[in-house]
Amino acid sequence: MTFKEQHGRNGVNKAQLIAAVACRGGYSKADAAVAVDVVLDAIVREVVAGGTVSVTGFGKIGSRVRSERIARNPSNGDRMQVPATRRVFFQPGQRFIDLVAGRKSLSDSGNSIKKAPKTPRR
Repeated sequence: MTFKEQHGRNGVNKAQLIAAVACRGGYSKADAAVAVDVVLDAIVREVVAGGTVSVTGFGKIGSRVRSERIARNPSNGDRMQVPATRRVFFQPGQRFIDLVAGRKSLSDSGNSIKKAPKTPRR
């Protein structure tokens, strides 16, 4: 059963994510909260430092530089210089894309983004 089916709304907030980790992993809510906080903190710290976090099957999170450019002020039409900025990006993994697009089926239990086992070579 999805969160939407359980709660009647789209989206999951941090408390619901912690509850899901606790329920699916068999952890206490306190342990799940620590785990979620540690993972999110590690991702944020790596991206802020200029790195990229890649999780096979899920996706890649990082930052990109948006170069400075000339823009137009819509209220008076004047041209203005917009400084360069860093933007966060998320690029979903192929398994995630296939699940959302319905090309792969989401199992009721287990890990939804785990890679399929490799076929043994002969």
